[in-house]
Amino acid sequence: MKKYLILIAGSPATGKSYLINEMWRVLGDFFLITPDEGKEILADQIGFDNLTEKNELENKVWAFYYNALSLYMEAGKRIVVSEYPFSDKQKAKLKDLAEHYHYEPITIRLVADFDVLWNRRKVRDVEPDRHLSHIMTHYHFGDTLIDRTQADNLITREAFREIIDTRGYNQFQLGHLTEFDVSDFSTVNYEPFLKELAEQIAQNR
Repeated sequence: MKKYLILIAGSPATGKSYLINEMWRVLGDFFLITPDEGKEILADQIGFDNLTEKNELENKVWAFYYNALSLYMEAGKRIVVSEYPFSDKQKAKLKDLAEHYHYEPITIRLVADFDVLWNRRKVRDVEPDRHLSHIMTHYHFGDTLIDRTQADNLITREAFREIIDTRGYNQFQLGHLTEFDVSDFSTVNYEPFLKELAEQIAQNR
């Protein structure tokens, strides 16, 4: 039985969470693990008082993420899905895990026009359901901020562009690659691809 590690890659604000919901609908049950979920869990448990502590917490997050991913794979979960703005920084470790546990990696990469992404990112960062730890230099469980535009660690347009370019979010690939341009969500149709993927997985049981 073939096992799959499906990586949903792409810059922030490309709609990775929406794609995951479409995958649930078409593929059925799979195991989902995301680094951002780990960031939020550890931020609530540990917290941080400055950017240095925030960076130290992020190192713990990656250890937590890779350990959890290893456990899923060791247990033989047939389809493991992970979403993140993956870069070459994670590629070697993900490749090693996939090879060690005999998973076929598949990358679904979402790309979009930068100005579109920036406008989406600005809106997303100040939405009330955005975890506060992502946009603050200090955070502990129970902290609140009614006006999210006053957060002290909101990314700037220039920094957002630089991070996309330097980390190569639009170039990440591990295993077979399928890319979607999501500059206009209304024109994106995942259905044919997901049905084909579901058939491929069913044929390799």
